[in-house]
Amino acid sequence: MVIAQRTVFLKRVTLWAALFGIIALFVIGCQNLPFAGVSSAPSAVTIKLGGWTASPAEQKLLKELLQDFEANHPNIKVRHEVINDQYMDVIKTRLVGEAAPDVFYLDALEAPFFMSQNVLEPLDAYITPDFDVADFEETLLSSFKYTKYIYGLPKDYSTLALFYNKKAFAAAGLSIPPTTWNELRAYSKKLTVDRNRDGRIDQYGFGEIPELPRQAYKIKAFGAQLIDQNGYATFASYAGLQGLQLAVDQYQKDRSSAQKSDVGTNSGSEMFGQGKVAMVIEGNWAIPYLTQTFSNLDFATAELPTINDNKTTMVFTVAYVMNKQTQHKAEAWELISYLTGKEGMTKWTKTGFALPSRKSVAQKLGYDQDPLRTALVAGVNYAIPWQVGEYPAAIVNNFDNQFVSALLGQQPLQQAMQRAQDDANELIKAISQRLDPPRIAME
Repeated sequence: MVIAQRTVFLKRVTLWAALFGIIALFVIGCQNLPFAGVSSAPSAVTIKLGGWTASPAEQKLLKELLQDFEANHPNIKVRHEVINDQYMDVIKTRLVGEAAPDVFYLDALEAPFFMSQNVLEPLDAYITPDFDVADFEETLLSSFKYTKYIYGLPKDYSTLALFYNKKAFAAAGLSIPPTTWNELRAYSKKLTVDRNRDGRIDQYGFGEIPELPRQAYKIKAFGAQLIDQNGYATFASYAGLQGLQLAVDQYQKDRSSAQKSDVGTNSGSEMFGQGKVAMVIEGNWAIPYLTQTFSNLDFATAELPTINDNKTTMVFTVAYVMNKQTQHKAEAWELISYLTGKEGMTKWTKTGFALPSRKSVAQKLGYDQDPLRTALVAGVNYAIPWQVGEYPAAIVNNFDNQFVSALLGQQPLQQAMQRAQDDANELIKAISQRLDPPRIAME
């Protein structure tokens, strides 16, 4: 009897243990399974955005814009990586090491090389009709087209305009800005003054910036090209020298222009703001600087004077591009499309730090009617994009070094430009031979 009772008890214990085991396994399993009617939130994807910042105000504005993006895209987080020192070298190094940002800034000057290297994701497949790519200024968009694809969407831009001191104009009996380069030279002579008659000029008529991005439009005004169809420098042609001679003659013969180093300043905007020159050619970036730093300065802007009967200016732009190696292409496109979409671009350009690359946004914000920006906006229709082939550093550095020498009279202009062109092309040839096949990242 006792044995029988013990047997029954053991069976019951075994049954309870099995039952408890089943219940325990069920509970543990349920912890790893979503209950009916409760959804599990997917983890957010982090996108790295690489770029530089021109000022604290610009950085603050971008931070606000990225916060708006994250609020509207809760499953995407953006990590903004600021690279202000040697930006392009850092990006190239990270691309080789497969550690580049998912999305990054790309200046139009550097775009031809990057687009040729198979490191950027073509954006055409992501662009939908409602994105309205036709709304972009074609001059800007074309800077980021290679073969038949779009590799970048311009976030903003600036052309060049003539900035002139209204008080200095009035003192010289001038009421309207010059419309031709010959008029500009005549104005410059009138505006160059030695107020205290001590033999030193207190105000030059014009501020000269002897760098290729500020001289290229003069070269092209006479029908010359900066590079040939193979990407080699060709600015030393007779036609190109005609444009550059304008700057040399004004500086050496008229003595009515000055470089920033001549008047102890660091930029064209500064020498204009300090009253060291009465006219200077600058971009949109100069407007907030001048209005904030020199609040008493009464100035105006105008389209550049024609050269050789041609309307001309330069246009500078930067695009958002996608790293071809990114593992989050859909999310990267969401970021690009927001930043360059109508809403995002309106927020980005509403303060006037930059001009919107979308025509509809420029009209909405009234920049085509803004007294200080009308000339800049008008210029985009005929502006020359700031690009000089796939190896810009070789061309720009050699030009700048030799042109300054010619401007100072250390060597004839033709000799200086021929040296610059030869040295640039020798370097381009060496670089292109090293990049064979031309790839900085594996396909």
